Amino acid sequence: MARRILIVDDSGFQRTLIRGILEDDFEVVGEAENGSEAVELFEETRPDLVTMDIMMPEVNGIEATSDIKERDPGTCVVMCTSVEQRDQMKQAVKAGADGYVTKPVEEDTLRSEVESALAS
Repeated sequence: MARRILIVDDSGFQRTLIRGILEDDFEVVGEAENGSEAVELFEETRPDLVTMDIMMPEVNGIEATSDIKERDPGTCVVMCTSVEQRDQMKQAVKAGADGYVTKPVEEDTLRSEVESALAS
């Protein structure tokens, strides 16, 4: 059975990019464009892993990660962030993030980080 992934990013381009990289090896169970939608979709789909942008409208990725980890500590979360967001990345780790990749997302890096998060 394919592992299930939820993609969260306020950029449709980034969601499409991440989907294109992962959909051959994983079942993409949904996409969300903000943290509020992410938590709702998480509750509906219960994925094995969430790729999470940090800077988003309504609820940011750090808050959404914390909420998801409270609901299910076993769910892996890999943050997708720009290099300028290093301080926020530290906050994301405190919120429970299992890994991160920097934008622009590179295929090999994302695959490696996702596999690493799921293996731990």
